[in-house]
Amino acid sequence: MMTTATISPPAGGRAPRTPRRSGRMRRMREATQLTYLALLLTVLTSVFPLWWMFVIATRDSASASQFPPALVPGGQFLANMERLFANTTANFTTGLANSLIAATTVSVSVVFFCSLAGFALAKLKFAGRTFFTVAVVVTMAVPVQVGVIPLLIMMDWLGWRGDLQAVIVPFLVSGFGVFMMRQYVQQTVPDELIEAARIDGCSTFRIYWSVVLPALRPAMVVLGLLTFMQVWNEFIWALAVLNPDNPTVQFSINQLNESAYSRDFALMFTGATFATLPLLIIFVVLGRQLVGRIMEGAIKA
Repeated sequence: MMTTATISPPAGGRAPRTPRRSGRMRRMREATQLTYLALLLTVLTSVFPLWWMFVIATRDSASASQFPPALVPGGQFLANMERLFANTTANFTTGLANSLIAATTVSVSVVFFCSLAGFALAKLKFAGRTFFTVAVVVTMAVPVQVGVIPLLIMMDWLGWRGDLQAVIVPFLVSGFGVFMMRQYVQQTVPDELIEAARIDGCSTFRIYWSVVLPALRPAMVVLGLLTFMQVWNEFIWALAVLNPDNPTVQFSINQLNESAYSRDFALMFTGATFATLPLLIIFVVLGRQLVGRIMEGAIKA
């Protein structure tokens, strides 16, 4: 004979309440139409300037000032491209090559030296570690424009005015990069792992190379991309220290303003399109890896 078990209510006569937090959290995770609309507006706002830049690069200069603006590409892109690379004032080919060399060199140097310094400030015990950490933070608070004049004087002393090393050497190490790597090492690399490596007989550099560096890959990818974009888009310092015969890409685009009374917007936007293309390629190639590295670091943390 089967019997039915009954659950008696708790003292006080009140039945247990069903928690509602799970339903509320489920509703928060669900994407609404307003969410899709906000995302669509964000994408359109971000992509439209790039698309309009390309549209003007395929048309004549008069299309830049017409209303309503042109939204469909024209058929003059090849002609504008030929005029761009044939322009002897801008030296656009030299500018592209110089920017690629400078951005790649500075990015590799910043990632290496900043990760090395971040490891030292986070995990090594030595006299003055707190002082050097504070000094790095202080350098982040100083505006870049304050150091332009002293850097120009140094470039004159070294005889580097007009040479490519003038836009490379001053930026081989970044205070922001050192601080970022220090914080990341503190969060992701436990002290026990470093002590175990020391017990196994590893030197300090071997610990950095074999233990710390693999854990820093997510932060290294982010820092490398940010540094590459910063150096690639640098204009003020390149304008101050280089000359028109040996420019960077941003300097070359500025040299396309040949007349004070008129602007060849089609030529300038064609140059801007070619200047933006390497950044887009890097994001397309490394975008998935960037997201994967960030998620990998988040899971490990």
